[in-house]
Amino acid sequence: MPLTFTLDPAITPALRDGILDLWTDVTNAGGAVGFVAPVTSEEIRPELVRHFVAMAEGRHRLLVGHDEAGEVAATAFFSFNTHRLMTHWVWLYTVMVHPRHQGRGYGRDLLAAAADAARGFDGIDAIRLSCRGGLGLESFYGSCGYKEVGRVPAAVRVAPGDDRDDITMLLPLT
Repeated sequence: MPLTFTLDPAITPALRDGILDLWTDVTNAGGAVGFVAPVTSEEIRPELVRHFVAMAEGRHRLLVGHDEAGEVAATAFFSFNTHRLMTHWVWLYTVMVHPRHQGRGYGRDLLAAAADAARGFDGIDAIRLSCRGGLGLESFYGSCGYKEVGRVPAAVRVAPGDDRDDITMLLPLT
């Protein structure tokens, strides 16, 4: 059954807790979403609060995918540029699908829903995202229409002696 996507949902305690659980579970399953396993929800909470503050300030928007049981199954945050020469594209951050839903095409569905949402944003021509090398994420994003446009070798230090490339991907919307 497909996910149901909502742009800019009301932030309720259930949604907050669902995103926090999703982020924790994705990280602990090896997902490259800003933390390194093992992690607790309390370690992630301050970052989620920063995302919510940016939303309240109009700098971020949230796309959430719910599964058939109404549980948070996927998320992506849009971040708008404040530099006057770069307001024509958005960043896509914290792109996550719950591990229990992996292999069902929900990641592709999430990226398609994100592209559809971004096409509705005034003046936005493209989506950029960055991903951590070493996991094959650039191949996945490439299969969804994103093109690799930059790579900084060893920019992400996962652990001492484990440095990964920071890869920038671009999806033109026009």
